[in-house]
Amino acid sequence: MPASATSAASAAPAASASAAPLAPQGVVNWTLEVDRDGQKIDSFEGSTTVGQARTDKHHKVVTHNVGCKDQPAGSIDLQRTITVSPLQANASGVVLAIDAQETLENNVAPKTTDGCKLPPQPRQVNASHPGLNVPAGQWVSWPIVDHDPKLVYRVRANLAPPAAGP
Repeated sequence: MPASATSAASAAPAASASAAPLAPQGVVNWTLEVDRDGQKIDSFEGSTTVGQARTDKHHKVVTHNVGCKDQPAGSIDLQRTITVSPLQANASGVVLAIDAQETLENNVAPKTTDGCKLPPQPRQVNASHPGLNVPAGQWVSWPIVDHDPKLVYRVRANLAPPAAGP
């Protein structure tokens, strides 16, 4: 009986070792930059374990001058929420699932028939990428909105080095 217990214990590590090269577990260091019309306007970064998710939210409250007297008026809270989930990672690259919700403004502010300013209209944009392939150490662009404004996410990610032992 003890011999079978020993052979079963020996078999378990071999099964675990053979599964490791397919999807190594670890921590992924990632950076996500938000470019609007070619200019970086925001960035997120984090370290997330493969199979986990991290959600971050940024706010930017803006006030516009409106009306014929060009006076400050109601504020708009432009929010950006991203969720990054590393699905796979190894030394050569990372696969990330990314979900994003954006409240952004159009580039052009409307006017009344009298020519008085109105605030730019906010709009909600939702985007989801089920598996963005990011080669280790390289930037990958993911277009979110094609124009008015052009919004692109630039992502870089790599497998974090293993933690040093005691």
